[in-house]
Amino acid sequence: MKNNLAAAICLDVYLSTLSEKEYNVVNENIDFSYQKNMPLKSWDIFMNSFHENMIETIKKHDFQQVSSFAKRFNWKNDIVKAFNENNYEALIITDAKQNIIWVNKGFSKMTGYSKKEALQKTPRFLQGKNTSDTQRKNIRESLTKDKPFTQIIENQKKNKTSYKCEVKIYPLYDKKTTHYIAFERQIV
Repeated sequence: MKNNLAAAICLDVYLSTLSEKEYNVVNENIDFSYQKNMPLKSWDIFMNSFHENMIETIKKHDFQQVSSFAKRFNWKNDIVKAFNENNYEALIITDAKQNIIWVNKGFSKMTGYSKKEALQKTPRFLQGKNTSDTQRKNIRESLTKDKPFTQIIENQKKNKTSYKCEVKIYPLYDKKTTHYIAFERQIV
């Protein structure tokens, strides 16, 4: 396997240096049968595909986790629709009092805080000196309306650097709102 991988990488590097005409001539004479464990000739294409598959796997895992909460708390929300409509890096679920009960791994990657450090805190612990009073007020007011909303907020990572974040918050309900989910992504 190691020799096949090394050969595939060397071949890929060599092929990338050829013109299209040279590539077509050489490609006809190469026997790729030794690459049984390498499904593609191009390492870049393979890695891009692998990366996309990893992201999809992580998002499926996030969806399964949220679905298990939905079942446990009998949420009436369309979780599938919420996931399909939102591009996110971090997920946060809070109870009705806004205490964090779950975060995904993307949350730790985005903020630098571990799941353990986030649990039982409110998302306000991410706010810092660059979080504006207007942003805070908009979030408070939007939560009282009990409807989904989007807010851009400037938060602070564990290492004290600021970052802008788009937060889409959905109330999660049975007969009344019992929890909230935030789909978050860092923006430039």
